[in-house]
Amino acid sequence: MLSELFIERFGLTKEGSDNLIKGIIYTALQNISFMFPVGLYAALLYIWINPLMGGEIISPDLGIFILGILIILGIIFAFSWKQYHFVYNTTYVESTNRRINLGENLRKLPLSFFERRDLADLTATIMNDCTDLEHVFSHAIPQLLGSILSLILVSIGLLIFDWRLAVALLWVVPVSFIILYISKRMIYRGSKIVTNDLLECGDSMQECIDSIRDLKSYNYENEYLSKLNDITSKIEKSRIKSELMLSSGVITGKVILNLGIVSVILLGSNLIMNGQVTIYTFLIFLIASATIYAPVENGLMFLSEILMMDIKIERAKEIEMLVTEEGLKDYSLDGYDLEFRNVKFNYDNLKDVLSDIDFIAKQGEVTALVGPSGGGKSTVSKLAARFWDPVSGEVSIGGQNLAELDSEKLLENFSIVFQDVILFNNTIMENIRVGKKDASDDEVINAAKLAECEEFVQKLPNGYNTIIGENGELLSGGQRQRISIARALLKNANIVLLDEATSFLDVENESKIQKAISTLIKNKTVIIIAHRMRTIANADKIVVLDDGRIVEQGSPDELLAQNGLFKHMVELQKLSGKWEI
Repeated sequence: MLSELFIERFGLTKEGSDNLIKGIIYTALQNISFMFPVGLYAALLYIWINPLMGGEIISPDLGIFILGILIILGIIFAFSWKQYHFVYNTTYVESTNRRINLGENLRKLPLSFFERRDLADLTATIMNDCTDLEHVFSHAIPQLLGSILSLILVSIGLLIFDWRLAVALLWVVPVSFIILYISKRMIYRGSKIVTNDLLECGDSMQECIDSIRDLKSYNYENEYLSKLNDITSKIEKSRIKSELMLSSGVITGKVILNLGIVSVILLGSNLIMNGQVTIYTFLIFLIASATIYAPVENGLMFLSEILMMDIKIERAKEIEMLVTEEGLKDYSLDGYDLEFRNVKFNYDNLKDVLSDIDFIAKQGEVTALVGPSGGGKSTVSKLAARFWDPVSGEVSIGGQNLAELDSEKLLENFSIVFQDVILFNNTIMENIRVGKKDASDDEVINAAKLAECEEFVQKLPNGYNTIIGENGELLSGGQRQRISIARALLKNANIVLLDEATSFLDVENESKIQKAISTLIKNKTVIIIAHRMRTIANADKIVVLDDGRIVEQGSPDELLAQNGLFKHMVELQKLSGKWEI
């Protein structure tokens, strides 16, 4: 039952929950073992005080005391070793599993999720929040619950010894925790504000670094830095406010704990004067107060830390509870025709971005999507690869509805060249090998040559083994795009999506790569998005989109004969070619 509670409350695995319970038990045993020396103090105190109370003089046996000390040290060491293993070692394993589970859950989410969600927020959850939770599970929870468990056991013994002094000693403990717990809502609110402010600051810092070139070129650094300064000042204020909320409950609790010693002194003095307890009993409770309150004070600190972590636990559980995308992994396709039937789509139930989209991109043909910016071309390509699912209607491939298929398995059939190329901080060889992870070096080099990469690769210091920096920062836009095309050539999938695949290339290189693309698209289903009319001059079919609707479709010759939007765009490009500055 307790294990299930931890799984539900803290989002732990079954193994992690069981190890946490063991850690709590050994923490309690460790705390109790730390109180064993009090037994030696009590024995020595009895030997010294007994003659003063009219008893006989007892000669201490030094050997027995040394043996007692060694036994107590052995017990403390044994419990501490087990406590360390179940509290720290297993917590780090659980933290690793938590990060892997979060990453695995993110991997299974639809790609549309990542276009709606702040990626810096996700990174903060996986890295920063998990690190903070690591400390909670390795320090706060075991120490808090272990202290409570050991306190209960010790309290039973004290109540048996003398219930009046025990009540005077212990009444402050629940009062202290109740006062701190009452401030839970304020602590949660303060923690949430701090978390949001930190995310805002992280986003702004990232934006500043990404746009530093533009900031400098427009002399906008001072204005932007002033904005960052306001954000960091906001964090400072929210942190101070949050710490004040937290510390007020903790400090108040610690002050109340000190009243327990006062209670014992007042009540004990009165009982001694009335002859109801001995001085020895009174001193035992004073010594006990010194050992009991220390873990309670730590418990207050750990409870406050746990209360602050509620927001981070919620953020991690939010990702774990997201509905992952499911679909068929074993299916057969009747060819690779890609068909849109009466498709409608919008973002977050706002205005429709696409309406009544009907067309077929046939295998063995090149289908070009053209139209004004914002017409819906890129959205169509995303629906084709099931980055999003339509609101209504159906997108199918080989007769299978894409909404019923597993996205990962589906994308094995696609080679995609995006307009915004993403490269990794790795070698050119490994960046191209992304297209086919088991490809040999010769296969990678052959794809690179087809994509006209050989020319610039040979000029790099280590050729194909050159590290190209974050997102290929050491390469030009055209070079990065050629690597992306090489990936697609290497993958050699049956459906090819080209989203402005040659937009960063000069005319000479574009002509060369058009030959490579001709090899890539042979006998395949091809969808091309392009604004340059010469890029789609040889397309088998053109679909013209405007304001989210198909306004024309047919062969280039058919559309030119219609005197519609396509012909207008072609004529405008011809005119633009004659413009002079």
